[in-house]
Amino acid sequence: MCAALRPVVRDRNVRRVEAGTRVPQESFARQCDELLQTGGVLLRLWGRIDWYPEVQHPDWFERRAEMDTEAVALRAYQERVIPGLLQAPGYAHALFSQVASGAEVEERVRARLSRQPRFLADGGPLYVAVLDESSLRNAVGNPEVMRDQCAHLLSVGQRPNIRIQVAPAGLFGLVRPRGSMTLIELPSQRWVYSESLDRGRFNNDPAVYVRYSQTCDVLRADALSAQPQSRRRRQLHRNSPRYPRRRPRP
Repeated sequence: MCAALRPVVRDRNVRRVEAGTRVPQESFARQCDELLQTGGVLLRLWGRIDWYPEVQHPDWFERRAEMDTEAVALRAYQERVIPGLLQAPGYAHALFSQVASGAEVEERVRARLSRQPRFLADGGPLYVAVLDESSLRNAVGNPEVMRDQCAHLLSVGQRPNIRIQVAPAGLFGLVRPRGSMTLIELPSQRWVYSESLDRGRFNNDPAVYVRYSQTCDVLRADALSAQPQSRRRRQLHRNSPRYPRRRPRP
C-alpha cells in the first residue's frame, strides 16, 4: 500500500486490509482513488468483488438476513446501539468483542458487514433509520471507534436511498416504539421485526404493521425538522420559558 495513504487512512486499518483480515469499505476505495489519482478504477473494482462469498449468521437471524436480500424498503427505530446496517467495521468489532473473542469475533463482524453492500450500492433499497439518542451516547470501544462510527453515519447518510434521523432524549412529547424494531417491506409481504439477545420476532399481521408504521411516521416528523436552523432557533426561543432579567442598579 502506498505510503501516501497513511496520513488519511489509519495505519491499523491499512495493515488489516493488506493482510486480508478486514474487508475494505467503499470509502476506503474512494480515498485510495483520490490519493493515487487512479480515476475511480479502484472504486469500480471494489464494486465488482463479492467480499462476502461465505458467511454464517446465527441460526435465529438467518431468516432476517434473507429478508435483507429481498427487501425493497426498510424503516427502523433503534435504541442503545447503532443498527447493524449502519455499523462501521471498528464499531462492529468492538461490539462483538464484548461477548466473544478470537476468530468468532471476526466471523461475526464479516457476517454483519455482509448485509450492507446491497444498501450501499447505487440504486439500493430505501433504508430509513431513526436512532434514539442513546445509540449515539452509549460508548463502544474507545473514542476513536465512536468518532469513526459517527463519520460513517455522516457518510452513508448522504446516499440518496438512506435517511438517518435522531430522536433526542430531552425532547418532550415524542412517541417512540416500545423497543428497537424494523418494518420490512418485501415485494409481496410486509413484516414487523424485533429481536432480543438470541431471538428474532416476526409479525406479518397487517393491523400490527399499520400501527407501527404510523408510529414511525409520526416519530420521524417530530424527531427532526426540515426548517432552516435560524428559524428553528427562533421558534425554540419563543417557546422557551421567560425569566426576568436582572437589571443593573442605577
